[in-house]
Amino acid sequence: MTKSRLSLFQIWNMCFGFFGIQIGFGLQNANASRIFQTLGADVNDLAILWIAAPATGLLVQPIIGYFSDKTWGRLGRRRPYFFWGAILTSAALLVMPNAPVLWIAAATLWIMDASINITMEPFRAFVGDQLPEDQRTTGYAMQSFFIGTGAVLASALPWILTNGFHLANTAPAGAVPDAVRIAFYTGGAGLLLAVMWTVFTTREYSPEQVEAFEAQRLAALPPEDRIVVPKADRSARALLTGGLVWALAGAVAAALIFAVKLEKELYVLAALVAGFGLCQVVAAGFKRQGGTANGFLEVIEDLFAMPATMKQLALVQFFSWFGLFAMWIYTTAAVTAFHYHASDPTSAAYNAGADWVGVLFAAYNGVAAIAALIIPVLARATSRKTSHAINLGLGGLGLLSIPFIKDPGLLWISMIGVGFAWSSILSAPYSILAGALPARKMGVYMGIFNFFIVIPQLLAATVLGVLLKTFFGGQAIYALVLGAGAFFLAAISVFAVTDPDEVKTLARV
Repeated sequence: MTKSRLSLFQIWNMCFGFFGIQIGFGLQNANASRIFQTLGADVNDLAILWIAAPATGLLVQPIIGYFSDKTWGRLGRRRPYFFWGAILTSAALLVMPNAPVLWIAAATLWIMDASINITMEPFRAFVGDQLPEDQRTTGYAMQSFFIGTGAVLASALPWILTNGFHLANTAPAGAVPDAVRIAFYTGGAGLLLAVMWTVFTTREYSPEQVEAFEAQRLAALPPEDRIVVPKADRSARALLTGGLVWALAGAVAAALIFAVKLEKELYVLAALVAGFGLCQVVAAGFKRQGGTANGFLEVIEDLFAMPATMKQLALVQFFSWFGLFAMWIYTTAAVTAFHYHASDPTSAAYNAGADWVGVLFAAYNGVAAIAALIIPVLARATSRKTSHAINLGLGGLGLLSIPFIKDPGLLWISMIGVGFAWSSILSAPYSILAGALPARKMGVYMGIFNFFIVIPQLLAATVLGVLLKTFFGGQAIYALVLGAGAFFLAAISVFAVTDPDEVKTLARV
């Protein structure tokens, strides 16, 4: 019993929903800082306003992954989450550009990101569920293609509506321009239609079938070609001890921040450390009560029983997403101030620069869509690790070049490298990881893997504003230089990763 090979059109259908998801994600990335500044946010506060997005993903993705592993109904295993997440995301896209004050815009970003995570997390596991191993690289590359094309449309929408449909791209103080508002409305409709296409044109294997595929694959492999993933079985004492240590460390850090009067953003890091400790304490309580079927306990134990490949990829993801988040938060502020010499969100120069950033974001996503077709070829010619390292290096060069390009009209050159890095980040780690995960836990481990996307974003949101104010005079352009450095570190880290498919150690328990 083996999984059926899917045609290119079938893979297209199962990945098309990512086109819609990325419309929402792209509108958020390209315009959230613009909306915040329009509503009165200072440039040094942008990072902390973005913190809700990664914090939400930290909570939502493992929960959705856990439940999607155990769901089976009329819409299947993963598709119910596509369905309801798309509805919630579309609603948030309608609300955000109409937020009357800053705190409502920040809260809407929180809701929007939670909804995107509900939709997006099962899509990663969906490819692993449905495709045989030799088609997974194609499946994740197809996702990258749709992510790129969806983000091209989303990022360029305000510019298109301004220049093609003559909608206003400026507005009075405290109001979002018409071009941005209509872009969010259009994007909400496009997201809903694209995700529903995948929901109603695909089918899923049942959990029983997935288990049967896994059992047969394992039985066909000789013992020497197997890698064992340890069973999640951490003792209550170990959970409690570790939890208390982490919680105490967070409390001490918070006390030091208060005593020395450091920046308030650093409290987020202290809370993150303490929160991790408290989660272990709660899990220890469930363990002592014999709650072995408890989802919370299972996620915490699975976190400590991650496959070695997943731990190695965690470092790569950490640096990759730190660089990405620096770019998403600060590109608008950097380009408008450094290249357009404008910081007033009501000025024509600022809004022209902000529109151009949307075009630049569209450019790197367009490159990513093309790169999705090139990267599998590069991976076959070298290896998935070498290909990923090359692409991350290109991303670092792209960000590093931005301060050296004085003409904003030429910044599209920088976006070529960023586009290759983005496309590879969206496909290579998941293609490598899928071969190292037990089929029955594909969803929860993909959710846990999101920790290593979220934690660097939380760190970036916490420390980038502090670093800019302390060392760089509040100049946003230097956040992009720090992002370039993070990309280079990610590229170096790739070579420490073991790719199970390369060494033929695919079997797990």
